[in-house]
Amino acid sequence: MQANTLSYETLAETSDEAREEVLRQGATPNFDELEGWEFRGYNVNPVSELIRARKFKKGFYADPADPAIMRGYNVKVEQNGLLNPWVDQLQHGAPVRHALYAVYPVRADEKDNLYPQALMLNYGMGQNPPFDPSRVLRDYLVQVSPDNTDLYLGKAYAAIGPIRTFGGWFILERYNRAP
Repeated sequence: MQANTLSYETLAETSDEAREEVLRQGATPNFDELEGWEFRGYNVNPVSELIRARKFKKGFYADPADPAIMRGYNVKVEQNGLLNPWVDQLQHGAPVRHALYAVYPVRADEKDNLYPQALMLNYGMGQNPPFDPSRVLRDYLVQVSPDNTDLYLGKAYAAIGPIRTFGGWFILERYNRAP
């Protein structure tokens, strides 16, 4: 599958095998291209439709205490289909941000090192509440094409002790400046 011919929609509709190839060939995302942006997200796994989490947004920002990592968050959005706009769900007049994560290049000496060229989105380091189920998430993220800094592919796993269970694929595309 040619990375330069892929779009958000084709990644959402292609096979898991094709996405795996794209992930293995993808480039390491640059922090500078992510920082200060929110990306529209789409979970490919059909179960996400049942739990009303098919669509979402992810935001990225610098960690002032540690320049080697970034921080991020998810935003709940209306579940209105792949081709409709991403509309933030509001609570008390503000977007609902949740499922916080730390972002850093995959570390060869850590358990979560399947894709060495990826960034790791580690929800266990994301300052989530102690019993928040998102704490088990570990996402690998790559830039689909070196020429396109707007399109990314992710693969999610659940980390339960030493066990890693595949959770699904997601696609990100630059959407709006982070507030």
